Amino acid sequence: MAKEKLESLHHKLKKQIIQNIQNGTYKSEDKLPTEMQLCNEYNVSRTTVRIALQQLVAEGRIYKIQGKGTFVSSSKIHQSLTTAKKGFTKQMIEQGYEPSTKVLVLDVIPADETVAGPLQIKENDPVTKLVRIRYANEDPLQYEIAYIPWGVAPGLSHDKKECENSLFQLLEKKYDVKIERTVEAIEPILSNKEISNYLNIKEGSPIFSLETTTYNTKQQVIEYSKAYFRGDRSKFVIERLYNEN
Repeated sequence: MAKEKLESLHHKLKKQIIQNIQNGTYKSEDKLPTEMQLCNEYNVSRTTVRIALQQLVAEGRIYKIQGKGTFVSSSKIHQSLTTAKKGFTKQMIEQGYEPSTKVLVLDVIPADETVAGPLQIKENDPVTKLVRIRYANEDPLQYEIAYIPWGVAPGLSHDKKECENSLFQLLEKKYDVKIERTVEAIEPILSNKEISNYLNIKEGSPIFSLETTTYNTKQQVIEYSKAYFRGDRSKFVIERLYNEN
């Protein structure tokens, strides 16, 4: 019975803090009251407060800085997974963010088995590897590794500046690649050391992994990528269209 009461109290406290964030009582980057202040304000135990805060941290709604306190996370950035009509840059601008992209790697490499399989090519076939970090207001939001068969875009490794913008638009305009569809798989995971360094987050933080396979109008795979998004800043939107018949 005591356990049920504890669970009920921390759930109520969690809902109240979320409500305070949503109604603007606690704004983005505001420092939350201390654990003891929350205990006194809501007449609950320190254990109840800690459980509620732990859950909010795991959900990316708040974050802790050792020695400084607990803060409200910045608002989540919406990203559409419904076709590629709006690229990253346009989506960021529409939400009031300043987008930018940094190309870390752009090189031709032999395909290993982990890349050859998804691209439906042979091992050691040449592929262009593109590694990028994408930013919103100078904050790293997405770390992406993409592979494109060399034959799809033979000169892509020389297009570093152009790869700071939409890859799909570059493939269509410069290499006459007609993109028809993508197949995407998304799952929540915890960041490893490498990804954490690129996204400027703590190792073990919740992130989203998005695996994408892109097909042209001939149903050939023209791109395979894995992207990692900060869980505390990302919210994905999916639009579904249904025919009447």
